[in-house]
Amino acid sequence: MKTIIHKSDTRGTANFGWLNSYHTFSFGNYYNPERMSFGALRVLNDDTVSAGKGFGKHPHDNMEIISIPLEGDLEHQDSMGNTTVIKQGDIQVMSAGTGVFHSEYNKNLDKEVKFLQIWITPNQKNVTPRYDQITIRDNDIKNNLYQILSPNQEDDGVWIHQNAWFHLGKLEKGSTHTYTLNDKKNGVYAFILEGNISLENNLLEKRDGLGIWDVEQLQITSNESSKILLMEIPITL
Repeated sequence: MKTIIHKSDTRGTANFGWLNSYHTFSFGNYYNPERMSFGALRVLNDDTVSAGKGFGKHPHDNMEIISIPLEGDLEHQDSMGNTTVIKQGDIQVMSAGTGVFHSEYNKNLDKEVKFLQIWITPNQKNVTPRYDQITIRDNDIKNNLYQILSPNQEDDGVWIHQNAWFHLGKLEKGSTHTYTLNDKKNGVYAFILEGNISLENNLLEKRDGLGIWDVEQLQITSNESSKILLMEIPITL
């Protein structure tokens, strides 16, 4: 078993007034040669956008982009003709493929929007761009590691062009859970959204991240009411 811990206060930061962002991996003006990615996980940004503000239209290509709102309402528009609003409980995915333009704005004029922006390096290049989103219920993730993403169109959750599985859990104090990897060659990056969790004897607090590989199962204990995102992804590309 191998691990790497990224404490919340070691992340890169960018504050543009309207946007306050924390970068787990190198992004924008934040560059750390030791934190370029975790396997196929290229970007994990923890973004807060001021009321009525947002990202204007900009391009992406050959990247799987996942957005997970934590608070507020985020309006998405893209060159594929999609105009949607995502909020807490929604999971959004966009396969940029051959190229797509999109914008993201805080829909509300009276409160912030907070969301995770995650980029996964795909296993296929120049695919046809696509968009999808789902809504999960609070009961789905209560005391459960609920699958929200996979490589399979027929599975629960959204799907992407990569051998990856995401699970989201809202765990009660004292609960224990076992996560079994879908592919033993993969690793898992755990990101603590709320609370305090012990994962394979590593103590993790809010917004801490833990990368772990060369393991087939993970033992997770919630030390208080907690919320966790598990991202199982290929370690080698």
